[in-house]
Parts: sequence; structure tokens; C-alpha cells
Amino acid sequence: MMNRRQKTMLVIAAINLALILLFPPFDTFSIYDSDIPTFSGFHFAFSQLSNEVINSSLLYLEVAVVLINTGIAWLIMQDKKDTVHRKVNFQNATLLGVAINLVVILLFPPLENHSAMTYSILPSFQGFYFIFSAPPEHVIVTAMLYLEVIFVLVNGATIWLMFKDNKSPDMTSEQVIERLQELKKNR
Repeated sequence: MMNRRQKTMLVIAAINLALILLFPPFDTFSIYDSDIPTFSGFHFAFSQLSNEVINSSLLYLEVAVVLINTGIAWLIMQDKKDTVHRKVNFQNATLLGVAINLVVILLFPPLENHSAMTYSILPSFQGFYFIFSAPPEHVIVTAMLYLEVIFVLVNGATIWLMFKDNKSPDMTSEQVIERLQELKKNR
């Protein structure tokens, strides 16, 4: 059963996804070199120019980050019936930290000048720039962006599991049945 906070969070996530899909990231193909697209910013989806293409890698990453943050918020905002007052524990703090890291990673992606692009497995990059004021003729290094996101998620999951409380002792089958009956009565 969803509580009021979770419903509000789902509405906010739906609005975020709608905005991301209405204003996707675009790459522009230069007149001089049509092989290498450069990041041209976020535009209205239905105003695409002939030399522009949607940067699908970045769009997929944006959608994934919104969905992951929605899942994190869902876990943080669930009702805890066993506690009298809500306290911030290490698991919730870890989830919040992962969400903040994912947002920062998307706001400051690794960029490189399109003239310096190589076709190696891990391309070089010239730095992290704020996505809305990136220098012209720069391209997002999606391979490095994916690596950043994967490392944040794996580290966050590992830390979250380290802080897991083992409060429930081993129970016999009779105790499990009694506990399930109590939970059924409380609903």
C-alpha cells in the first residue's frame, strides 16, 4: 500500500520523466566534419533541426537516474510500523547519498573537445563542466559517464548492505506462522 509521500514522489518522478522526454539532449553534426556529433544542449523534442540527433545514450542515462532515484526515494519513504518515531539510519543516509551523487554526476558530466576524440575503449576527457554551460564543440564522454554511474551504484549497494541490521533471529516454523498471523490481523 502506498502512503501519501510515496504518491507525491511518484507524481514528481512522472513530471521529471515527462520533462526529460520533452527536452532531450541533442547532438549537432558540424558542417565541416559530419562524422563527429557535438553536444548542443537540451531542446524541445519536436523542434529538431536537420543536422541534429537525439543523444540517446545521455537520454537513457537521465531516465535511468530518475528511475533509480525514484526507487531510492520509495525505499526511504516507506512506512515503518515497528518504530514510534522516524529516525535517520545509516541505510537511509546511504540511499540519500547515492541519489545526490547520481544527480551531481549528471549535472557535471565528463566532456572533451570533439577534435580530441579518439576511438579507444576509454576516451580521454578535458574535464567536468556544468551541463547547461558546457563549452561549445564539446562532447559528453558517455563511456566514462556510464562507469561513474555504475561505480556509484555498486558502492552504494555495498555500503547499504554493510549497514543492514540483523534484528531478526532464527525462527522456528511455528514462530513464523504465529508472526504471519499477527501481521495479517494488524492489516
